[in-house]
Amino acid sequence: MSAVEIKSNTDQKMQKSLDALKANLAKIRSGRANPGILEHIHVDYYGNPTPLSQVANLGLADARTINVQPFEKSMVAIIEKAIRDSDLGLNPASQGVVIRVPMPALTEERRRELTKLVKSEGEEAKIAVRNLRRDANEHLKRLTKDKLISEDEERRATDEIQKMTDRTVVDIDKIVVEKEKEIMTV
Repeated sequence: MSAVEIKSNTDQKMQKSLDALKANLAKIRSGRANPGILEHIHVDYYGNPTPLSQVANLGLADARTINVQPFEKSMVAIIEKAIRDSDLGLNPASQGVVIRVPMPALTEERRRELTKLVKSEGEEAKIAVRNLRRDANEHLKRLTKDKLISEDEERRATDEIQKMTDRTVVDIDKIVVEKEKEIMTV
């Protein structure tokens, strides 16, 4: 593996860490309705635990209500029970074939807990990025030791990887601050 390949692999993995952070933060609910918070809920579909998004359409009715429309009428009660039993504290109500999930307003205390959770998710993403940087630097050292690249090439590649890391950490901080703002907005 060359220095260029190491840099490109590291960049791709750092981007995946950013994407994973965004996905994790989408699951954390703010005051607004977001169908993403229901994605981790699984329902019993003919004996198999199946993600909710595979047995129903998820959409927004308004800023504080999520609509869940099952593909089969027989799934309404099962989906309603699964949402109620989840750890989200939501109380769905079925209206015929559509299940409406109102998002309750968050208390100040709950908002603070959620911001702590957002910060910890951000820290985990930063740790992952730093681990990627360490692994890339170790690969570069190994290539230098095996005389496949020069020390100058190693130094340049290490500097570029450090710049990638710094950029990614700044992006993580921006994402975390945005999510905290979203949560704290009443």
